[in-house]
Amino acid sequence: MAKKASNFKKSKTGLYISLGSTAFGAITVAKQAKLAREDNDVLRLVDAAVSAAAIVTGLAILYRELKRLGDDDVLLG
Repeated sequence: MAKKASNFKKSKTGLYISLGSTAFGAITVAKQAKLAREDNDVLRLVDAAVSAAAIVTGLAILYRELKRLGDDDVLLG
């Protein structure tokens, strides 16, 4: 069972689910930044900026993994 779970993480479906959950996190960070700007809370705004940077990095890593999986697929190029 654990082997199936680790294979799922490296599958296209697993990567798409990770991309979706990361995108959902981006929505949360955008709301956090909006509230921080409304309240003029610099610390929360910095937290939102750091979280946004982490999300961008995570998306870049997931995109790279998706491209690696696509190297074997003729249709994905």
